[in-house]
Amino acid sequence: MRKLFSVLLCTLMVIPNAFALDLSFDEAVDKIVAESNDLKKADANVKKAQAQLKSVNANRWMSIEGTATYINLIDPKNPTSSKGVEIPSDIGALLNRSLPFPLSEIPDNVFSAGVQVTQPIYTFGKIGNAVDAMHDAIDMSKSAKDLTMREVKYAAANLYWTAKMTDEIVAASQRNLDNARAAKKKLTAAGRANRSNLIKIESDIATKEINLSDAMFDRDTAYNMLKIMAGIDENEEVVLTDNFPDTFEELNAKELKSNPQWDIYQKQIKMYESNASSKRSGAYPTLAAVGSYSYYALGNNVGNMFDKEGSQSAYWGLALKMPLFSGGLHSANATIEAMNAEVAHQELDKSQKLTRQEYNTAVNKYKHLCDNLDKLNEAHALAQKAYDVSANRFAAGQTSAIELSDVSGALYQMDMALLSAKYNILMAAESVKKLGE
Repeated sequence: MRKLFSVLLCTLMVIPNAFALDLSFDEAVDKIVAESNDLKKADANVKKAQAQLKSVNANRWMSIEGTATYINLIDPKNPTSSKGVEIPSDIGALLNRSLPFPLSEIPDNVFSAGVQVTQPIYTFGKIGNAVDAMHDAIDMSKSAKDLTMREVKYAAANLYWTAKMTDEIVAASQRNLDNARAAKKKLTAAGRANRSNLIKIESDIATKEINLSDAMFDRDTAYNMLKIMAGIDENEEVVLTDNFPDTFEELNAKELKSNPQWDIYQKQIKMYESNASSKRSGAYPTLAAVGSYSYYALGNNVGNMFDKEGSQSAYWGLALKMPLFSGGLHSANATIEAMNAEVAHQELDKSQKLTRQEYNTAVNKYKHLCDNLDKLNEAHALAQKAYDVSANRFAAGQTSAIELSDVSGALYQMDMALLSAKYNILMAAESVKKLGE
């Protein structure tokens, strides 16, 4: 039994990440996209713009208002009792012509109800242009969501490859430290540990221990940030399964002709122009169809006020509402929107220049780094070979610890340079994706 337990323990020791979460690049991007607060806000802005369109579009349709009123007349001399209001004979005679029953006084209980309908017929563009502006606002919000999606995916790629790079830096720092410790062991084992070599190696070991500690701290920080943005519990161990590629394909980048940011500005210009037309139309008439129905019931008490037929009235017709003077309000509001459109136009022009430059720079950077990668790999191989030769010479007592330290440092720098180049190539490709069509 004890032997079986030892076998199981050894198995767990050789599989330290058996219960870790394996995370590929695509999986990390999907998790970060799903957790993104910026994308959730962008989606809410799309729904908000769609609701605003319904609000503006509602002005096209008829509005129906209904009212119902009950009144109990009170005797001012005796507020606790009700009292009808006597009607002068001349006024009563006039009222009785339109009432189905004779009326000499207004009873103390009065009920009225009515419905009024208004249907706009022609507004000279006030409603139509406002609706067009909201359609452009919806398109803007969708383009903004697309832009946010690209930014989130770029940030996700940056988080993943930064965390992966810290893994590689920790591994390189550990190798660098192990090499220094191995050199010290060879020096002391050979019985030729002179003071100067020993001091130099001890100094190198201390420095490389600090480098390893810093690299491990940076790795933990990068992983924690990745977990937060991906919605992963901070106590869960994560293993990044995608490695830095050794070779990179040629980037098939076309000329940049469109971009979500440009779409936003273009729709914004159209929105402001439509708003300007709508504001300008505020100085024009509004033609609408109107209709109304009213019902009145009177009685000396609530119980009998509906016993006899009440009074009814109704009408329909056309109404023309014409603003006569507004102190230049409509013209000023239209000018404000027109200037907003001009500002957006200038922003579009600026964005097109800068984004094209940024896009072309990313494309050229990708090609430049890929062209240099073979040379960098060759330089790294030579640095490794130089270290191996120096380490063998040091073991044979043919060189000093100072030379070994210099060669070891050069190899470590080449490790960092090669890793940085691969990271920059990947992020250049991500920049092209973010900025491209």
